[in-house]
Amino acid sequence: MTRQPTTTDAEFATRLGALTLEQKVRLLTGADFWSLHPEPAVGLRRLVVSDGPAGVRGELWDERSPSANVPSPTALAATWDEPLIERLGGLLAHEARGKGVDVLLAPTVNLHRTPYGGRHFECFSEDPLLTARIGVAYVRGVQGGGVAATVKHFVGNDSETQRMTLDARIGERALRELYLAPFEAIVGEGRVWAVMAAYNGVNGHPMTESPLLREVLHDDWGFDGLVMSDWFAARTTEPSARAALDLVMPGPIGPWGDALVAAVREGKVDEALVDDKVLRLLRLAARVGALSDVPTTALPPQYDAASVAARLRETAAAGFVLARNEDTALPLDRAALSRIAVLGPNAATARTLGGGSATVFPPYTVSPLDGIRAALGDGVEVTHAIGVTPQTRTPVAGPSFLRHPDGSGEGVEVRFLSADGTQLGSERRAGAAYTWMGSYGPGVPTGQVARVEVHTVVRAADAGRYAIGGSGIGHFRMSVAGAEVFDVRLQLPPGADLVEGLMTPPQRLHTVDLAENEETEVVLTHDIVATDDAIGDAVTMFQLNLQPPHGSDDEEIERAVALARAADVAVVVVGTTEEVESEGFDRDSLALPGRQDELVRRVAQANPRTVVVVNSGAPVLLPWAEEVAAVLLAWFPGQEFGNALADVLLGVAEPGGRLPTVWPASERGLPATEPVDGVLAYDEGLFIGYRGDGRAGWQPPRYGFGHGLGYTTWDYVSIDVPGEVPSGAGFTAEVRIRNSGTRHGKEVVQVYAGRPGGGVERPLRWLAGFAVVEAAAGEEAVATVTVDARALRHWDTEAGRWAVEPGTFRLEAGPSSTALPLTADISVDRT
Repeated sequence: MTRQPTTTDAEFATRLGALTLEQKVRLLTGADFWSLHPEPAVGLRRLVVSDGPAGVRGELWDERSPSANVPSPTALAATWDEPLIERLGGLLAHEARGKGVDVLLAPTVNLHRTPYGGRHFECFSEDPLLTARIGVAYVRGVQGGGVAATVKHFVGNDSETQRMTLDARIGERALRELYLAPFEAIVGEGRVWAVMAAYNGVNGHPMTESPLLREVLHDDWGFDGLVMSDWFAARTTEPSARAALDLVMPGPIGPWGDALVAAVREGKVDEALVDDKVLRLLRLAARVGALSDVPTTALPPQYDAASVAARLRETAAAGFVLARNEDTALPLDRAALSRIAVLGPNAATARTLGGGSATVFPPYTVSPLDGIRAALGDGVEVTHAIGVTPQTRTPVAGPSFLRHPDGSGEGVEVRFLSADGTQLGSERRAGAAYTWMGSYGPGVPTGQVARVEVHTVVRAADAGRYAIGGSGIGHFRMSVAGAEVFDVRLQLPPGADLVEGLMTPPQRLHTVDLAENEETEVVLTHDIVATDDAIGDAVTMFQLNLQPPHGSDDEEIERAVALARAADVAVVVVGTTEEVESEGFDRDSLALPGRQDELVRRVAQANPRTVVVVNSGAPVLLPWAEEVAAVLLAWFPGQEFGNALADVLLGVAEPGGRLPTVWPASERGLPATEPVDGVLAYDEGLFIGYRGDGRAGWQPPRYGFGHGLGYTTWDYVSIDVPGEVPSGAGFTAEVRIRNSGTRHGKEVVQVYAGRPGGGVERPLRWLAGFAVVEAAAGEEAVATVTVDARALRHWDTEAGRWAVEPGTFRLEAGPSSTALPLTADISVDRT
């Protein structure tokens, strides 16, 4: 249950009266990247906000502030399990309070309009109902712990290409029935406390200036919370101030400040609008306990390290989707195993989260290889080969290769220098990826920093050729063993997006041959130069990169094949890389990068008992799917990946996931992400994902929406629905199923609605409700599926309201959108 403020709006108005216009306006732009200004005159302390969707990062973007890395939102939605997600929200509230965070910048509920979307992994689903229900559960969990959730990005930020400037042209029905629907549910049922306005425009208006903020959020939905901008999204003074935007982030720069004070003084912006914005900010502060005389009554649940690990392990397994399981290849019989080959580029170094603002730094990560070895123990030999190297970029230097210059252990020393070479400060760091936002830390005069130097000693684990270098935007120099090896300016290609450059920056490398355990001193220098870009001036971000020696793909594939041939079972872990799936850019291909498809086929030919684990946040093409024994879709499953995977492979846990989005068999006919003359037309209208079934050009998917296999089987016995319901009323459908397998299991019972022969254009079917049930082997269970009144309504564009077309609706029930054995009709009357 979310906690309501104990302070009334009348009391807030009294507080407002104590503030000058300048004080009020000051509150409406962030104090820095991650906090808001305090105001002692009204008892307001500093508020802290934080990304995000895969864990609570806090105010530092590096390894010094570790965070519990939860599964990606696609993995969370794949659970279809609202109580589980609400509990996870409570864990996030616990994490937030431990980092002094008041406002979590999550969940992201933009839809999977197309699998090419760069932040697909950060969003829940292609379906608005599933997105809404998982989102409501997430918000309830977070806010039940006294931490504000922020639903984002309102609205139409469904792709990354030109996201700062594109205008999404979305038809009114699609906008209301699809893209706004999750926000509406989370504002209404979830009672979320904050909303983030997107970078992009919709139908001619940038979202920070859009009439949708007031007309829909305020007037239609009665939203009483705060609307903040996405970072650097607000670009105007008067238009954004007159819209229902309340907070410009980050600060202290921005288009409001003195300019907004002047606009109010000149009568261009009504001061009553400023007062309403401040009132909403005070209301948020009361809800999170940031007003000195308003007691905090909501506290998050308490977790220790072991309970955090258990929650993340359970959640990851619950989101794994078993897409294929021929001849019951899974679960594995531990007693029958003597040797297992764990292969692939993501086996020993897996992706647990997507790139960009969702990034956190977990205290540990359990790889598939480590998890399987720990679960099997000494009685089973576990062999490993990477198979292929799909990255074209050199990765961030691993801590095990780096030593402090003074010889005191693993790590680097970072030095901050002025223009004349004076050292202004330093810090000892364990990692090699560096991000400073607005500040270089306590005691370092940010405005005087002219360059940053990273000093370390690289130690070779094995003899061979090492690639060492730097990634970033700007001027870089590097010396190895005291000799300068490059002095270069790294720049983005013409027309490239700055955020894309920050996520996958250009690199410069130098190769050096090292003997086993040989050490060499490395200094990477980055000059700080002012730019014309607000983001570039506010953010310093670069990496020290290192690639240890490894075999060619041909050599590594042959090694993997030999290990597979000698094993009882081959587990191949493949996936995407940060080069192809991250915030800041969209995907241009759904194929697995590099020669991973070839690796899978070669291994499957060598061992018919090949299980493929797909480690991606979004759909990829699986051209070999019918050639392997089992396919397990693992998403980005968080820091407990390896342990959860071992649980599922060995049958300790059931793979609980069902697909929250279609996995296509080919790339034909998928919606594009590339704007034309700045406009991205949503020409597919209502027919995204599985809703396009039956349309011209529709391509049957590899795996349909809702698909997923467990470790038992189910018979769908009957469906019972009312014969007739009043227009605009909801109802329940009772679906009886029988566990026809040999072990206890869980099933996600899905009910879809359709309107055969109707006069209103609609998809062939759409998700109307679902329920999760469990039963022992041989037992029957009844799934009571609530079908909300909205499920049968459509948006009447002429009347500007929701309407119901009376007549007969077809209901279908089953385990996925492509397997619906039960049907029933329901009549909606005209009353």
